[in-house]
Amino acid sequence: MPQPALLAHDVVRDLGGRRVLDGVSLTAAPGRRIGLIGENGVGKSTLLRVLAGVDEPDAGTVSRPRDLGFLHQETPFDAGATLAEVLDQALREAREDLAELERLGEELARVPEGSARHQELLAAYGGRLEQAQDREAWDADRRAALALDGLGLAGLGHDRTLGSLSGGQRGRLALAALLVRRPTALLLDEPTNHLDDDAAAFLEQRLRELPGTVMAASHDRAFLDAVCTDLVDLDPAVGGPVRHGGGYSAYVAHRRAERDRWERRYAEEQEQLDALRHAAGVTAHRVAPDRGRSDNEKMGYGHRAGRVQSQVSRRVRDAARRLEELERTRVAEPPAPLRFAVAAPAAAADEGPGPLVSLRDVRVPGRLALPDLEVAADDRLLVTGANGAGKSTLLTVLAGRLDAEGEVRGRAGLTVGLLAQDTVFDRPERTVVDTYALTLGPEVAERVPLSSLGLLHRTDLDTPVGRLSVGQRRRLALALLMARPPHLLLLDEPTNHLSPLLCDELEEALGPGPGAVVVASHDRWLRRRWQGRELRLERRADEVAARRRP
Repeated sequence: MPQPALLAHDVVRDLGGRRVLDGVSLTAAPGRRIGLIGENGVGKSTLLRVLAGVDEPDAGTVSRPRDLGFLHQETPFDAGATLAEVLDQALREAREDLAELERLGEELARVPEGSARHQELLAAYGGRLEQAQDREAWDADRRAALALDGLGLAGLGHDRTLGSLSGGQRGRLALAALLVRRPTALLLDEPTNHLDDDAAAFLEQRLRELPGTVMAASHDRAFLDAVCTDLVDLDPAVGGPVRHGGGYSAYVAHRRAERDRWERRYAEEQEQLDALRHAAGVTAHRVAPDRGRSDNEKMGYGHRAGRVQSQVSRRVRDAARRLEELERTRVAEPPAPLRFAVAAPAAAADEGPGPLVSLRDVRVPGRLALPDLEVAADDRLLVTGANGAGKSTLLTVLAGRLDAEGEVRGRAGLTVGLLAQDTVFDRPERTVVDTYALTLGPEVAERVPLSSLGLLHRTDLDTPVGRLSVGQRRRLALALLMARPPHLLLLDEPTNHLSPLLCDELEEALGPGPGAVVVASHDRWLRRRWQGRELRLERRADEVAARRRP
């Protein structure tokens, strides 16, 4: 059966007195897999909720398929529900299709061929058969088993309640239920959260196989590149949200070219405006230089002066008209993009032979066992491994915030900065800018203004830190580290809560330069592009391995 498209027309949505969506229109046809990208707060999740019908738009219209599935960041199931009940609900439509086909088949066998009733039943059977084929109803139970296995849930007992599962397990179960259902339109909000590499690859393959519409808001650059046929960028642009064909790699090239065109057009229009203002105010009055009247002009001077005045008036009116038209139609100034920039090179620790920091036979029982590790003064080390392998524990040991068995040595005068996954500030009532200044001291804060680091919008600077989102708090913590770079910079999942473009800029800023950087990350895009060493931690304490990428 032809699959209906998902349509939005001039959608407007206001939240907390702020316009989050302003006249958004898009068409998501069957077979298209659309990624929603942009800075935090531009409306990705809001748009998905409106498209799904969870929230109503303040203006505009949405037309959606009846069979729509929505994965949002709050799990929709009751904590007392069992895994078996969730799967039964996901399989309900497929089982209803099969049961109805069986019922219709039995009734067809009893009704004489050629009768009106037989034709009605035949049409109903054909419609239900097409629906069952679209849903692959005969394969639903096998698909459920594959989804649980592919998303790392196969070992869970079906009698387990959702309340007994971790947040990541509940999110993966909700995702598995949607993959089992195979709805006509599938809306996903950060679907790769809580997925390891194998689970993410499984999800990407299943989404590419779906015949209907897929729309996903995601910060995961590898996911966007592997799955999407189109990307919709909700960041500010000349004509509103911009749709790009292709995955993330194609988008990066398009985005840079469009930004360059916007900036050139704005600069050219500003030059035209300056010239027209000058013409309307000064130049138009200078039709001819002032000079005295010659004897043979005296008789016609009044007539000539009238012509000059008429010409001046005409030029003034023309300049004013062109000025008014350009001011009405000119493009807005491109908003300053968030830029990650190291404010100053890190000072070298006390000179001396050997590594900046070294570990020997380090153990944190039940969390980490590392035979040896050395970090040079200009090292770039990526720490990878599955959840629970000890990545965060290792960074905490290197930072000196966790006692460990074994030997941990650092150079004299070593300064260390750690960006932890959980960022909490002691004085939540203080504003962002006050927290920045008081933490660094007035001299550093003046030399390296927070706005110059490009990690927070100017509109956020007067917000109390206690009201910041998780991502905004981490950006402030990162800004504090960058304003006074340490000898050893430790970053735990630094791309979490950052937009894809800001992640790109962060990676570029961590390139060659003074100071050592150790990054712990599950980010597949970052790991694929990493140019330094890599240390992979295994789950079993006696299987820690380090390897350098070629």
